Amino acid sequence: MRSLIPKTLISSHVLGVDRTGLLEKVKYSQNRNGFYRETSMGIQRSLSGAYGQSYYMGDHGLHCHSQYNVNGSYNQKSTAANFQISNRCYSGMVDSQHEADEGKGLLEELNALCKDKKLEEAVEVLGLLELKKVTVEMPGYLLLMKACGESQALKEAKAVHNHLTMSGHHHDVHICNKILEMYSKCGSMEDAYNVFDKMPKRNLTSWDTMITGFAKNGHGEDAIKMFTEFKKVRLKPDNQMFHGVFAACSVVGDMKEGLLQLESMMKTYKLIPSMDDYVCVVDMLGSSGYLNEALELIEKMPMKPSAEIWEIMMNQSRVHGDLELEDRCAEIVNLLDPSRLDKQPEKDFIPIKPSRPFSFKTETFLFRAGDTSPPDHEKLYSQLRCLKQHMVEVGYVAQTRLVLHDVDHESREEDLLSHSRMLALSEALLTSPARAPIRIINNHRICADCHDAFKIISKLVGRSIVARDERRFHHFESGVCSCKDYW
Repeated sequence: MRSLIPKTLISSHVLGVDRTGLLEKVKYSQNRNGFYRETSMGIQRSLSGAYGQSYYMGDHGLHCHSQYNVNGSYNQKSTAANFQISNRCYSGMVDSQHEADEGKGLLEELNALCKDKKLEEAVEVLGLLELKKVTVEMPGYLLLMKACGESQALKEAKAVHNHLTMSGHHHDVHICNKILEMYSKCGSMEDAYNVFDKMPKRNLTSWDTMITGFAKNGHGEDAIKMFTEFKKVRLKPDNQMFHGVFAACSVVGDMKEGLLQLESMMKTYKLIPSMDDYVCVVDMLGSSGYLNEALELIEKMPMKPSAEIWEIMMNQSRVHGDLELEDRCAEIVNLLDPSRLDKQPEKDFIPIKPSRPFSFKTETFLFRAGDTSPPDHEKLYSQLRCLKQHMVEVGYVAQTRLVLHDVDHESREEDLLSHSRMLALSEALLTSPARAPIRIINNHRICADCHDAFKIISKLVGRSIVARDERRFHHFESGVCSCKDYW
């Protein structure tokens, strides 16, 4: 994977806008109905015709101030003229109230669409609000950005960012951090870095969001490089930042660096590791197959290991084929928190959120292993069997050891082919445009066989596959994954 961070040092600058060249001096004020312009310094424009009126916009509509003709001399205000002016003022008040009510309705609709995750429609409403010059307050933008991130809706995220930039809101560091988080959750660290590079100010959260985002998106080298740049600004990292560092070491498979970072955390920065910190380190070691080293660390922990740590060891043992260790860990998990084992059968459920490469718009589809409920399920399985033939020709070997059912070899292979992730991929291949990237959301960790299959299929069909599981993003392209097979 190419690095997303340029070789040059990270720059920081502020963009300014020159507002010279205006025909009249103006000032802007904000009330509950939005932004309104008021003339200042006594400079007015004449309306069309012989007579003109100076005017300003207030809370209750258009207010008339005086009359003058085109040469600037004042006229006697007749009764008819006064009536005309009053009529115009009244009309302005009615129109203003109507626009205010309409704007309020659109704002309520925007909030409702965000809550329902109907982001394409929400962005359209945002455009209408901008057209009608109705101000969207910052909580509304934050709600919309949060929804875009949770739905991995990159196209809508870019649209929201564009509207936010044009809205006139001051982009303080808190808002910029939310934009970084939104792009990170959408799997676009390139867009996140472009925002980060232009931030006039950065705080600890800014750096932490970028480091963690790079790691979760499979860009381990960039995450470590970002941490190196962070140390140059002489800020003190916190425990949370090291979670991203450990994840980055896991992505690149550098366990030695990860353990050195753990030591630096305690000795250099005087941070006391918490249970969450040890969870990250155990996961880092286990994901790369260092199961014995992970067990040694658990034994040396200054506190009693949690059920979460043993569950991680159980899952990592299964991934790396140590079924005996998996059983031992499962026994401990059962003693500490039996409910965690009850959730294990649900790991074959994959919710598919409709994203732009898909032709779906507002529905959410749920695929289950061996599912035959979709109307086109026969096409899904037929396509997978056809793909499997080509996959075998280029070296695919089904990891049948992952199937725990006591069935024959052929049935085990069929079971792997019907995993919910594979069904989701088959649906995407059938319904999305050719060459368009495919985005799949997994609510649990991807299995080793699906991981191998996705790599090979990405090369066979010439398409990018972005699969997000409970741990991170996997970017499959041209036969390789961004995680480099460490997850």
